[in-house]
Amino acid sequence: MAELRTPYFRVEEAKLLHNLEILKKVQEEAGCKILLAQKAFSMFACYPLLRRYLAGSTASGLYEARLGKEHFGGETHVFSPAYRADEFDALLTYADHVVFNSPAQLDKYAAKARAAGKQVGLRLNPQCSTQEGHAIYDPCAPGSRLGTTLENFRPDQLPLLDGLHFHTLCEQDADDLETTVEALEARFGPYLKEMKWLNLGGGHHITRPGYQIGRLIALVRRLKETYGVEVYLEPGEAVVLNAGVLVTSVLETMHNGMDIAIVDASAACHMPDVLEMPYRPPLMGSGQPGEKEYTYRLGGPTCLAGDIIGDYSFDNPLQEGDRLVFGDMALYTMVKTNTFNGMPLPAIVWRDRDGSDTVVRSFGYEDFKTRLS
Repeated sequence: MAELRTPYFRVEEAKLLHNLEILKKVQEEAGCKILLAQKAFSMFACYPLLRRYLAGSTASGLYEARLGKEHFGGETHVFSPAYRADEFDALLTYADHVVFNSPAQLDKYAAKARAAGKQVGLRLNPQCSTQEGHAIYDPCAPGSRLGTTLENFRPDQLPLLDGLHFHTLCEQDADDLETTVEALEARFGPYLKEMKWLNLGGGHHITRPGYQIGRLIALVRRLKETYGVEVYLEPGEAVVLNAGVLVTSVLETMHNGMDIAIVDASAACHMPDVLEMPYRPPLMGSGQPGEKEYTYRLGGPTCLAGDIIGDYSFDNPLQEGDRLVFGDMALYTMVKTNTFNGMPLPAIVWRDRDGSDTVVRSFGYEDFKTRLS
């Protein structure tokens, strides 16, 4: 294959399979079901592979639910902070589990969901924050709109429910899950035995080296034995952790108090979590600023002054045309890309286990134009 035009995302089958084998082990040893959170990764060309290992997918609304039902199969679970009345009937044609955010949403829609033969759940807020420094990703932060607190929980609605759901973690280990479960049991424990299932949400960094898998398995087993419930996990990041990269090229170098390199990938358009979280994505062959001889600030080609990927050091000076490969770029990247400034969307490439690359999808002017009017 001729050298691919940058920028492009590349998802690697071998690394994806590594993660899937770990998740399969957790399902088998814990006796739980693991679902793909499509909000993190929805490259549906991979779904035939993923569904050989996972029980289904989760969705945040109508379009993701349809994608999961049509291309993933298995169980399709959906949660939204508030459902649209003009979409709810269509949603019921795709979803198997419908999780509501509040007692008011239950009152409004639960009977219709039950009449359609769907499992009904309620998202809880155990009011237990285990994150530091990233309130944007903390559903238990003060004033959170996500989940029902004990103060707002209505036991009279228990006959409407098949299960309970919570999601409070972000890139965290099993010890934080234990802490959250303890808070959940302290507040909602009396109601758990009346449920068919308990969904522990996402944010579990199960496939990260060093994750306490045994601790997770023991916790899931205890919940099943104590309350007689089916247990679900719905990770997104753990499914594709370290399984994808973003390949970009140096367009220009300059100096303004420090060395700067402009690349053809944009933090704002192609990896917006770099600015939202914020975080510094890993870059193959680089070091921390000052660690190697030549330090550069890497920036994107948009007009946004803050379109900065980060500061990195290199063994050699960067040159126009050099290719840079950012790691861990499968999750929360393709699903968040945008065409601000008319930036082209990166192509999506699949690398087989034998190392062969296939362009799954490329994008052009029409993809930019048709988002507008």
